[in-house]
Amino acid sequence: MSHASVSESSAPAPRADSERPVDRSSRSAGSLLQALTMPLVLAAFATYLLVGMLMMEVPDSVDFPGPRFFPAIITGVIYVLVVVEVISIFRHWSSGSLGTTDDAAPAAFSWRSLVWVIGGFLAFSLLLEFLGWILGAALLFWCVARGFGSKRPLFSLIVGLTVSSIAYIAFDMALGLSLPSGLLGGGF
Repeated sequence: MSHASVSESSAPAPRADSERPVDRSSRSAGSLLQALTMPLVLAAFATYLLVGMLMMEVPDSVDFPGPRFFPAIITGVIYVLVVVEVISIFRHWSSGSLGTTDDAAPAAFSWRSLVWVIGGFLAFSLLLEFLGWILGAALLFWCVARGFGSKRPLFSLIVGLTVSSIAYIAFDMALGLSLPSGLLGGGF
C-alpha cells in the first residue's frame, strides 16, 4: 500500500449539502428582525384596513356585497400572505439559511426608485379630486412603474390608464360606488 493511498483513505469524506455546518450569523436576532420587517409592515397595513373597515358606517339598506366586501377580501389576503411569509422566514431562520443567497453582492438601495414611488403616491393623493380616479390612478401606476425600473414610459401609461379605467367601471357600475371623475367628468 503506497503512502498516497493511505493519506487519501484517511482523509475525511466530503460532507453532503444536508450535513453542511450551519452559519450562525444567519441565525442572529438581527437577521430575523430584518427578514420580518416587511411582514410586520404588511400586518400593520392590514390592521389599518381592518380598523377602517370596521369603523365604516354602512346603511342597513346596502345590499350584498356592500362597501366592506372587497376591503375584507383584500385584508384577509394580506393577513394570509403575512402568515405564509412569517412561516417561511422562521423555517429558513431555524435551518440557518436565512439571508444566504448565491449572489456575490447584495442589491444596492435605490433612492431614485423610492422617490418615484413616494412621489407618485403623494401626487395621487393631492391631485385625485382634480384629475379624477382614472387619470390619478394612471399617474400613480406610471410613477410606480418608473420606480421599479420600467424603460417603456408610454406602455406603462397605457397600462395604467387601462387598469384604472377598469377599476373605475367596476366600482361605479358593479358596486354602485362613485369614484372622483375629475377632469374627465367635467368637474372638479
